[in-house]
Amino acid sequence: MKDEQYMQMALSLARRGMGMTSPNPMVGAVLVKGGRVVGKGYHRKAGLPHAEVVALNEAGDEARGATLYVNLEPCVHVGRTPPCVNAVIAAGVRRVVVAMLDPNQLMNGMGVDALKKAGVEVRVGLLEAEGKRLNEAFTVYMEKKRPFFTMKGAVSLDGKIATKTCDSKWISNEESRKYVNRLRTAVDGIMVGINTVILDNPLLIPRVARPKKYPVRIVLDSKLRIPLSCDMVKTSEKYKTWVFTSEDSRTDKEARLKSMGLEVIRIPKEENGRVSLKHVCEELFRREMVHILMEGGGEMNSALLREGFADKIILFYAPILIGGKGAYNLIGGKGIDFLKDAYKIDITGLKRFKEDIYLEGYVHRNY
Repeated sequence: MKDEQYMQMALSLARRGMGMTSPNPMVGAVLVKGGRVVGKGYHRKAGLPHAEVVALNEAGDEARGATLYVNLEPCVHVGRTPPCVNAVIAAGVRRVVVAMLDPNQLMNGMGVDALKKAGVEVRVGLLEAEGKRLNEAFTVYMEKKRPFFTMKGAVSLDGKIATKTCDSKWISNEESRKYVNRLRTAVDGIMVGINTVILDNPLLIPRVARPKKYPVRIVLDSKLRIPLSCDMVKTSEKYKTWVFTSEDSRTDKEARLKSMGLEVIRIPKEENGRVSLKHVCEELFRREMVHILMEGGGEMNSALLREGFADKIILFYAPILIGGKGAYNLIGGKGIDFLKDAYKIDITGLKRFKEDIYLEGYVHRNY
C-alpha cells in the first residue's frame, strides 16, 4: 500500500468520531511498519485519548521505527489530555505523514516543528483537501472564533419553503428527511427563529434509533414569545434547549421557562430589535458549539447570510411548484437590488433522494 491509501484509512477512522468530538476535531491515526498496520485508532470524544495515543498503545513496541499517518497535525499543547507530539517522539516513531496543519493559529506548525527537531521525518499536505473538508467546521471555529453554520432547507423548484397558509409538511420526501435526521446527530446544535417555533411547532431532535447524541436546540426569540405549550418547551427537561433573547424581554416569562427546563440567554439586540447575531456567535463559541445546523425560515437565513455567518448550504429540491406572492421563500429579508450583489454559492455536490434533488455547496466569500 502507498502513503495515500494509509492516509485514506486514517481519514476513514477519523469519520467514526463524527458528532462526538466537539470541541475537538475528528482525527484518525494509522501506524505502519514493514508494510503492515501495527496500530490504529481515532479520537472518540473530548477528554478521551487522542487518535495518535490510541494507535501507539495498540502498537506497543512495534511503534519504534514505524510511520504514523494522521489527518491532523499532532498537538503540542496541554488540554484535556497531554500533548500527542511527546508520545510520538517517546515511542520512537521514525516518520509522520500529516494531511493538514492545525488551524489554530497559536499552534499551526508547532507540532511539525517539534517532531522535526526531535529527528522525526515529516511530510505535510497528503490528501490535504480531504482533511480540510472533514474538519471544515473545526477550522472555521478556530479561525473565526464562531461556530460553522450549515443552512438546511426543503424547497420547491420555485424556491418556496411553505405555502401562504404556512403548510410545509412535507415538501421533501421520506428519504431526504432520513438524511437530515442523520445529519442532526453530527452537529452540536440546531437553530431556528421564533417564527418557525410558532408556525411549525418543531421538536428538532434526530428521529433515528439510538442517536449518538441529541444536539442542543437553539431558538432566537428577542421578545420571548415562545409558547409555553409548544413541544420544545414541553420536552426541554429531556432535551437541552437554549433561548436567546434581548436584555429587556419579559422577566416573568423567563422565570416560567427556566422552571420548565429551558435556559434563557440574554444578549444585546440590533437596531431592528432582533437579537444580535454577533453576540449569539460569541456566546455559542464560548459554549464550545462547533457546528450549528440552521433549520429556520427565510428571515433567519437572510440575516445570517447578510452578516457573513452562513458557511454551507444543503437544499432538498422537491419536484413541485408552489407559487404565490404570499408563500414563504428560502431567503427572506429585503433582498438585493442588483445581481452583482447576489450571494454566490460554490456547488460541490448533487445527488438524488428518489425524486428529490440534493444540492450541497458553500457560500462564496468574494461577493
